[in-house]
Amino acid sequence: MVNNMNEEALLSVVAEWLEETELPELVPRQIPEIDLEDLRRVLAIVGPRRAGKTFLMYQLIAGLERTGQASRHEILFVDLEDYRLTGFSVADVDPLLAAFQRLAGGPPRFLFFDEVQRLPDWSRVLRTLHNQGRYSIVVSGSNSKLLHPEIATELRGRYEDLLLLPFSFDEFLRLRKIEVTPATFFAAGRGRIVAAFEEYLRSGGFPEVVLAKASGERRKLLQNYFRTIFYRDVVERHSIRARAVLEALMGELLESAGCLFSISGFEKSLKANGLAGSKRTISNYLQYLQEAFFVFAHEKFSHSPRKRLMNPKKVYLVDTGFASLGRSFSENRGRILENLVAIELHRREEEATYFKSRHECDFILSRNRRPSEAIQVCWELSNRNQKRELAGLTEAARTLGIENLLILTFDQRDTVELTAGTARVLPVWEWLLAPQPE
Repeated sequence: MVNNMNEEALLSVVAEWLEETELPELVPRQIPEIDLEDLRRVLAIVGPRRAGKTFLMYQLIAGLERTGQASRHEILFVDLEDYRLTGFSVADVDPLLAAFQRLAGGPPRFLFFDEVQRLPDWSRVLRTLHNQGRYSIVVSGSNSKLLHPEIATELRGRYEDLLLLPFSFDEFLRLRKIEVTPATFFAAGRGRIVAAFEEYLRSGGFPEVVLAKASGERRKLLQNYFRTIFYRDVVERHSIRARAVLEALMGELLESAGCLFSISGFEKSLKANGLAGSKRTISNYLQYLQEAFFVFAHEKFSHSPRKRLMNPKKVYLVDTGFASLGRSFSENRGRILENLVAIELHRREEEATYFKSRHECDFILSRNRRPSEAIQVCWELSNRNQKRELAGLTEAARTLGIENLLILTFDQRDTVELTAGTARVLPVWEWLLAPQPE
């Protein structure tokens, strides 16, 4: 293969990292403890664009430097979206390492590759580097294909992934310097938490959005993220021709997050609006949007894999901030609250589905493929909606034999007696902050 990069460009990238790059002030992310010196596999940090993957890599690098485990001249960080690395290929990896050795006086011990999916045949590169046994390797990526089992298989036990989503509510509070103790739930500080939670629910957890001062600035950032996903992660990556169909699909997902999404129904809607889009095209575009971390989907609960595949999916946005680009908050707040719960279940890597028969229950959590908890989400439990919400929870509990029943609302705490058992009623914010079992 022809070497596409000139030596001067590689030296420039490496020199800037060694001599000029200052690690920014960081908001520590809540992740499992990672011992980079004893990293036996390639660690892949995977998640949406702008969720903080690069900053998490900086956090890991800062830890190496702070503890004296490594100096800057033993660490190579490469942003593969750097314009100077346009055309960077497999053939350029060895010259890059040679450029580092020339400038640093020795080879790196730690390799950090940001947005590794930009490198063609990246899995082969990682396998080769890992096999040399010289490096601890951390990569990041904005494509969910990096989470797929076939990648781990291809790298034959040399690979583990870490899903990084936008800030959790706990991380959001720490950024806002709002301290939470068990007593806070029952004290005057509760009002401050509720106010912060509503802001978090409306704006989401993307770090730059959280740090933005004005609502107009937050909206502009979210619009930019939306356009980047549209153009760079889907249109360009997959050579999309039917852009109007993709635009309509993304608009529909903004408006109807948390609802059942029917490919057939959307195809009819397109035709009614004069757009041609086959079921296969719609299905492919939905898959591309999941790979780009714009949305994720929950299947209908069933013991049959075929039935899970054939039924409509519930589709959720990867961050509730995106919902602000669609309907107004007031008319969609119940769905946005449900979406936030779905995001947290995704963060916790829960096995979550929805239940639907005569009635519907939002989330069924399973342990070892056995239903263990049923969760219903609504803005508030009132005389107007109580019958509907409790009917779905009761039917799911009876049908699936579930005893652990939970109703999550914006700010209610109670217990409700059902014919299927007792359901706890909790504020979503309290559920988000509750300690998780090991």
